[in-house]
Amino acid sequence: MNIDEQLSRISRGTEQVTPLDALKKKLEKKQPLRIKLGMDPTAPDLHLGHAVVLQKLRAFQDLGHEVVFLIGDFTARIGDPSGRSKTRPPLTTQEIAKNSATYFEQVEKILDREKTKVFYNSDWLKELSLQDTIGIAGKTTVARIIEREDFATRLKEGVSIGLHELLYPLLQGYDSVQLQTDVEIGGTDQTFNLLMGRHLQEQYGKEPQVILTMPILEGLDGVQKMSKSLGNYIGLAEPANDAYGKIMSISDELMLRYYALLLEKSDDEIKTMQVSGTHPMQLKKELAHGIVSRFWSEKEADAAAEQFTSLFQEHDYSKAQEVPLPANSPIWIVELLKEIGAISTSSEAKRLISDGAVSIDGAKVDDFKAEIVCTSGMVVKVGKHRIYKFS
Repeated sequence: MNIDEQLSRISRGTEQVTPLDALKKKLEKKQPLRIKLGMDPTAPDLHLGHAVVLQKLRAFQDLGHEVVFLIGDFTARIGDPSGRSKTRPPLTTQEIAKNSATYFEQVEKILDREKTKVFYNSDWLKELSLQDTIGIAGKTTVARIIEREDFATRLKEGVSIGLHELLYPLLQGYDSVQLQTDVEIGGTDQTFNLLMGRHLQEQYGKEPQVILTMPILEGLDGVQKMSKSLGNYIGLAEPANDAYGKIMSISDELMLRYYALLLEKSDDEIKTMQVSGTHPMQLKKELAHGIVSRFWSEKEADAAAEQFTSLFQEHDYSKAQEVPLPANSPIWIVELLKEIGAISTSSEAKRLISDGAVSIDGAKVDDFKAEIVCTSGMVVKVGKHRIYKFS
C-alpha cells in the first residue's frame, strides 16, 4: 500500500490519531514502525473489548510493521487508576503470574505469533533505583498529573489518592522510552497514560510516539464498558457456544456497534444493513457467526449456530451443553454455577439470580442461598442463551 492507503487502513475505526501528520512522516521513512500495546494482567481472561484494540495491532502487522505486546506485570502491582473512583486493591505476585500465564495464548487468536514480540515491564522497572525513579518523576509536574479526569474528580469529591497511583502513568510512559515505540495503541480511557509516554520520550530526547486510541466496547448490558468484574463480558477463552449465545442476547442497537467495532464494518455498510429489510434476528445470527468465526473458528461458529437453533428455536434440549453431575449434592447454587462454567465470581451469580436469569428445569431460582439437589438430565438455564444439562 502507498502512504495514503496505509493511513486510511490504520485510521479506520479509530477514535483519534495524535498527531496524524507525525504518523504520516513516520510512514514516509518506509521502515517498519514499532507498535506497542500494554496490558496489565489484572484478570486471567481477555475479552472482546480487548479484541477491538488487538485487531488494530493486527492491521499494523499486515502492513509489515513490528508489534510489541507488553505485559505490565510490574505496573499491575500499582493498579491503573484510569476510570477508577477509588484506589485499586494491590495484586500479589502470585495473582499477577497466574493472570498473565495464558495472556499470549489468548492474544494469538488475533495476532501473528511470528510477528509479535512479547515483553514484561518488570524486566526494567524492577531494576530502577530510588534515584532513577526520582529522575523519572522530575520529568513532569504534579499539576500535569492531577489534570487527569480521574484524579481531578477524586480530589473534588474528597476521595483519597495514593501517592503510588501518581507514579502509574509515569512508569507506563517510561515503558515507551525503554521500548522506543513509534506508535502506542489503547482505548480512549488510556489517553492520559499514552500521552505521558509521548511526553517522556521527548524529555529523554527521543522521537515522540504517535497515540492511537480505539473506541471502548460496551458490554452485554449496552451501557458500561465490557468488563469481567461487571459480568457483562464475552471472554476470548470461553467456549464458542457460550460466546455465540451471549452475542444473541444483546440489543438490536448494540448489535450495530458490535458490527462496527468487532467485524470492522464501515458506516456505509451498516447503513445498507439497516435499510435492507433483513430481520434483526437474522442480522444478529450473522453477527454472532461472524464474530465466532473470526475469534474462534468457522467450524465452531457453524456448530454454535446449529446448537442455538436447536435449543432456542426448536427447544430441543438434547443439544444442550452436557456437564457432569457435581461430586456433592445438594450443592449451593453459586458453587453449582461455578462448576458448570456459567460464572466465575459469586457477585456475578448474585446479579444473575436477582435478575431472574437462572432457572432449573424451567423454575426460576430466586434464592441466592439455595441448595440444589442435582440429578441426571436436569437442565440449568443461565441468562437468555446458555443452557446446560447434567449427564
